[in-house]
Amino acid sequence: MNTIVKPLSEVASVIRSKNAGPFLLTFDVLFRSREDFEKVWQSGCFNKQRIASQFEVPEEQVLSIFAVPRGHAIKMTLRRPQPQGQIGESDMYGCQQHAPLLSFPVQLTT
Repeated sequence: MNTIVKPLSEVASVIRSKNAGPFLLTFDVLFRSREDFEKVWQSGCFNKQRIASQFEVPEEQVLSIFAVPRGHAIKMTLRRPQPQGQIGESDMYGCQQHAPLLSFPVQLTT
């Protein structure tokens, strides 16, 4: 078996973020096929340490990471860097916070 590393944006069909209240963000990563989803999820690359590193936040800000096998999806919740609407906060709806996931390296076994 060979292992290759690809950016998540080349494997996932949808990568998005949105508010989960004024203090949290939720992230959805959806895959075209069950096979792609399983390869990424089973690689173990989605863990709190790696996600915190990718977003350059303390690990405690990564509240949950879980799989939704029936939806071929991975979901995550992180604390917002600043509360929604606070002075200096630049993304009221949280819809641009997924950008660090685009280049997130995932290992795939072929």
